[in-house]
Amino acid sequence: MFSKLAKAANAVFAVALGAALLGAGTADAAGPPVIGGGSGIIIDNQYECTVTTVGYDGAGRLVGLTAGHCGDAGAQVYAEADRGAGQIGRFAYSNHELDYAVIQFTPGAVVPVNRIGNVTITGLGGPARFPMIVCKEGRTTGNTCGISWGDVFGTNVETWSQMCVVEGDSGAPVVVGTTLVGMVNAYLAIACFGPEVGTNMSAIIGDINARGGVGAGFNPI
Repeated sequence: MFSKLAKAANAVFAVALGAALLGAGTADAAGPPVIGGGSGIIIDNQYECTVTTVGYDGAGRLVGLTAGHCGDAGAQVYAEADRGAGQIGRFAYSNHELDYAVIQFTPGAVVPVNRIGNVTITGLGGPARFPMIVCKEGRTTGNTCGISWGDVFGTNVETWSQMCVVEGDSGAPVVVGTTLVGMVNAYLAIACFGPEVGTNMSAIIGDINARGGVGAGFNPI
């Protein structure tokens, strides 16, 4: 469960409530948009967030993860890099307590990849601990790294780190090497200077599997 301080930081972050994209241009692309951990997405034609990872669940569905405050179940998802491609999926489930959401992609609507920018995801791992170095790939600030402060409040759910994140980076994959250990959810006080807080992948995957349905049995591509 997120601590009260983390929830307050999450409110300050308000990543999902970034700039509205009315009037934004689109680019023509050959074939479906490429989507992976670090890709920018648009939710309900209004809000910007970042995909955490893409893979298949136990039923063979192509799904992805992002931050829960980016939208509610049923929210429509578009690729930021190619809005002209139309809707590429929807939010199948959104957990506002752990602050993660499961995206179910429309079959054939995206090309899933395990590398975006400078982050490659080859597997899932446990929470980062002090003084490990973690990195993230966000649609706003790209690739940034910093020291992990670990589970500062003993929640067994969240990890704090000293990485630059700002609005739009919400949901960005947090990795140690090529191992996905968490997602970006919030920052405290000042963008890029205040510490970042995010939900651990172990907590997210555990909750998805316990709940069942879309996303259960998830493995990154």
